[in-house]
Amino acid sequence: MRFKPPKFLKHIAPGLIWNMDGEPDVYLTFDDGPTPGNTEWILETLAKYDAKATFFCLGKNVEQYPETFGRIIAGGHKAGNHTYSHQKGWGMSVERYVEDVDFANQLIHSDLFRPPYGRITPVQARILSERYTLVMWDVLSRDYSSLITPRQCTKNVLKYVGAGSIVVFHDSWKSARNMRYALPRVLEYLKEQGLRCSTIEV
Repeated sequence: MRFKPPKFLKHIAPGLIWNMDGEPDVYLTFDDGPTPGNTEWILETLAKYDAKATFFCLGKNVEQYPETFGRIIAGGHKAGNHTYSHQKGWGMSVERYVEDVDFANQLIHSDLFRPPYGRITPVQARILSERYTLVMWDVLSRDYSSLITPRQCTKNVLKYVGAGSIVVFHDSWKSARNMRYALPRVLEYLKEQGLRCSTIEV
């Protein structure tokens, strides 16, 4: 599923990165982990295709599962900040939201940040962009949805993915059924197309 941000959002929050235009690689990302068992499965699957990815982690999960987080880094992947407690920026004070992000980063140590649900206010984005690179996406797998089938999840990615795409998967158990079906098929397709999967470096 391709996500095209509204033009007004690009105008009021120009620092958000939606894709890596001009780059030859594809950028797979995984939100909400680390999740013991599921994250390791993803790492093993990526390794089979010599693929690298960026994991936008929750601080509370890194705190609870440091060994799993360590495996992400040891595998040559990149970690990004996804807040400490999966906060929605909308309806939350700027101070509390920024505090939650900064607290998470004491555990994650990343220059990348992705707001949960993509819900962030212009003021929050402006302040956080002074400390982090804010990474969004342009291809959404919707692996978290119980309303779609694993095949539909795969189709959501294959229909739109290409050079420069930032693709969102999740390593939560909620997403496992769809993600575990889709990820190998997406990686196989990218291999056939001669597209390499890399970490986000900005």
